[in-house]
Amino acid sequence: MRIPAAIRASQRSPLLQVVKSAAATIGAWLIAGWVFPSQLPVFAAIAALLVVQPSVNQSLSKALERSIGVIAGVVIAVALGLLFGSPSWIVLLAIVVAMLVAWVFRASPGTGNQVAISAMLVLALGSSSPEYAVARIVETLIGVVIGIIVNASIVPPVLIAPARRDLGLLGGELAASLDRLADVLPAPQSPAKLQELMLEVRLLRPMKDAADASIAAGEESLTLNPRRSTHRADLREMRMLLDRLSPIVTQTIGMTRAYFDHYDDTIADEPAVIAIAEQLRRAGHDVRLAVQVAEVEPATMTSAIPALTAPLVIRPPSSQHWILIGSLMEDLRRIRAGLLGED
Repeated sequence: MRIPAAIRASQRSPLLQVVKSAAATIGAWLIAGWVFPSQLPVFAAIAALLVVQPSVNQSLSKALERSIGVIAGVVIAVALGLLFGSPSWIVLLAIVVAMLVAWVFRASPGTGNQVAISAMLVLALGSSSPEYAVARIVETLIGVVIGIIVNASIVPPVLIAPARRDLGLLGGELAASLDRLADVLPAPQSPAKLQELMLEVRLLRPMKDAADASIAAGEESLTLNPRRSTHRADLREMRMLLDRLSPIVTQTIGMTRAYFDHYDDTIADEPAVIAIAEQLRRAGHDVRLAVQVAEVEPATMTSAIPALTAPLVIRPPSSQHWILIGSLMEDLRRIRAGLLGED
């Protein structure tokens, strides 16, 4: 029996993340237990466990969410305890009131849930006295601080490798798409080949989105990270490369779509087609070169000399193909401008 995908991640978290979460939880339990020896330090352990996130910036966000939620939940629990005493139904009332308060103040789902959970735990595990409430707030803050310290001090994660990988995959597939279009232009093609060409070029958009998401995650992982100075320049260069490649992705898809929509067997007879195909291969080379210069794929064997030189000049095409040839030429001009950094 397969475990449902809803309860399984696409990949395991790094073992280091598990170790840091365990260390923060144990440290918070021991320190809070020493400060408040009369109570089990449940709040501190939960806070430390939740605060250890994949990045220091996310840890601070989770710490703020956890702290505000606990303080609001404890205040609600104490107020209800003072008003109604300690009947069993007060726990349910506290949960409902906490959810309504979170809704009124437009709290995030995580903060709203934390308010309700904290109110419930205060009433279920202890008393509703102000002293107990203050102790639980302090206990939570102990766990939050320990979680942040552990996450910031034990090799803070820097998500450079996924960004480099996804950008390299995008650059390789973009160059391959330009080469494939160059290969099909000078010869007649079957309907199946045309469909295959469109299916392959459509992969560029999700690959571009994946590279964008990976670079954004890398940039986010550097926020408030002690190791950010070492990797900031690498991510900045990756972002600049993605900004150069993104319009070329759009133009490559547009060229392939134009060829697909306006195809007939006589296109290969156009004198301009061979020249356009050659320029597409040169563009593919320069895409690989741009990726190689940015050290996204440092092992790629590509000539260091850009292949695109002067803009292509062709003879006017026949009347039935001038729309297609003109469209290909304009997109090719934009690709050349993007690769050469021209306006």
